[in-house]
Amino acid sequence: MPRGSDRLTRCPWAGSDPLYVAYHDEEWGVPVHDERRLFEMLVLEGAQAGLSWLTILRRREGYRLAFDGFDPARVARYDRRRVAALLRDPRIVRNRLKVEATVANARAFLAVGDEAGGFDRWIWELAGGAPRVNRRRRMADVPAETPESRAMSRELKRRGFRFVGPTICYAFMQAVGMVNDHLTGCFRWRQLGGR
Repeated sequence: MPRGSDRLTRCPWAGSDPLYVAYHDEEWGVPVHDERRLFEMLVLEGAQAGLSWLTILRRREGYRLAFDGFDPARVARYDRRRVAALLRDPRIVRNRLKVEATVANARAFLAVGDEAGGFDRWIWELAGGAPRVNRRRRMADVPAETPESRAMSRELKRRGFRFVGPTICYAFMQAVGMVNDHLTGCFRWRQLGGR
């Protein structure tokens, strides 16, 4: 596994781009229970479909500005004019299906939250209630999807969410710390509960 200039061993995917390294070191795999942040990561993982995660990270601030700080209540009220304006906004990926999915997902997010006493509570219960620490040694050991991400995808789709296939759901689970998929040789694996 590669060592950074700071002598820390990281997962190979972190590379050397400072934005990617910071995301790997400070966010990826850290359990998230903040509703707005969960919505943000659900949107960004869907936006990433077919693109590199680094592309999305570089536009993240633009997304935050364009989508009202990922406030699901505000995004849920977007109308056709607002969607049309977003499709002209160079700060985000201007894909009509992804932009419309963000609005639909905000509405579904609020509906699930109202029904279950919060989206955070509901989605974490769906994922087993606590972070799962995996023992993966090589990138080839990390799956693109799991039975849990397939079940999450089915349930989210059933409730009206879009761009939530099993691979997107697994990336979301990794991003918000539902699973610790840092490789066992990475300094973050142990910090996030690996033994």
